[in-house]
Amino acid sequence: MKRTLGKLETQFLAYIQMRELRAVRTGELLRPLGLTREQERELFRRLARGKLIARVRPGLYLVPQRLPLGGSWSPDEILALNTLIEDRGGRYQICGPNAFNRYGFDEQVPARVYAYNNRISGERSVGSVQLTLIKVADVRLGGTEEVRTSEGLVAMYASRARALVDAVYDWARFNSLPRGFGWIRRELAKKRVTPADLVDMTLRYGDVGTIRRMGVLLEREGVDARLLRKLERKLPPSSGLIAWNPTQPKRGSISRRWGVVVNDES
Repeated sequence: MKRTLGKLETQFLAYIQMRELRAVRTGELLRPLGLTREQERELFRRLARGKLIARVRPGLYLVPQRLPLGGSWSPDEILALNTLIEDRGGRYQICGPNAFNRYGFDEQVPARVYAYNNRISGERSVGSVQLTLIKVADVRLGGTEEVRTSEGLVAMYASRARALVDAVYDWARFNSLPRGFGWIRRELAKKRVTPADLVDMTLRYGDVGTIRRMGVLLEREGVDARLLRKLERKLPPSSGLIAWNPTQPKRGSISRRWGVVVNDES
């Protein structure tokens, strides 16, 4: 953490505050501050090392709108995510543990931000913000809602119904089954989602395993037969069986309709 500011650092912070900038790229300070490229590189290096700015990628930095108290700064999670994905011309939606917590499915507050997106795969850090970016095809992005933060930023989250389907579809990544089955039952009982919403999200963003497991669950919940047939028609002929609860041995009663071994009656 940097305790004192040199002349160039003070000029830099005054410049970005005057211009109300949130991000700066290398090359943008050469003329305004009269710097050489080497001076600019060294300035960015010192500021980033002192935690006064945050590197998004080489050559792109997020900057504070005002000098932070305590002399150390890190961007907001949404600012970091938006900047990183917009820089690549991509789209994203916050998913998994963050969405589960947002909708009250799970009380645990994630230490990372999980996001499906169509540009970047892997772990990233921007300042103190830790990101897990899951690259997916464009067709797997959707079923979202916009959330405006207190800072005036717009974040894209998976919708309530989409998050429930993701809990079944991406259970291995998010460690969300069998808990997700309970979430779905509760949300249906409280009428915060409808069976039609879940069927629509399952058909658009699920896979065969998701359709099978959702079929069993919705049938047990007494969902309208017409909705169940919409799911059933999307299943290819198969004699293979999958486990209802994939974290437990595949032993139990068999639902031939859905090709599922119901190995957990909870």
